[in-house]
Amino acid sequence: QVQLVESGGGLVQPGGSLRLSCAASGTSVSIIPAYWYRQAPGKEREWVASSTNPGVVSYADSVKGRFTISRDNAKNIVYLRMNNLKPEDTAVYYCSVVRAGVQTWGQGTQVTVSS
Repeated sequence: QVQLVESGGGLVQPGGSLRLSCAASGTSVSIIPAYWYRQAPGKEREWVASSTNPGVVSYADSVKGRFTISRDNAKNIVYLRMNNLKPEDTAVYYCSVVRAGVQTWGQGTQVTVSS
């Protein structure tokens, strides 16, 4: 059974940085697609970043150039490094992986960008 646990969220001022972690168990993140999504209050969940193969990453236009998705295969963790954060980045952030056609979600971690 695949399980994902996110951490690293918190309160940060505009222009600040955070690194979110997504620790996986029950599968190896080195061989499966991994994603980050976010959901702001009153809005639908939206895709943020993908790492679909080693070295193949993509980003939503709203975060391109500021966010970086990466993996630590030895620790079995997927990261989302977020720089130059803006108030509109405030949301609950979720990681997700797909294995054998089944998508699994973590419980989410809150990111609040405010002065």
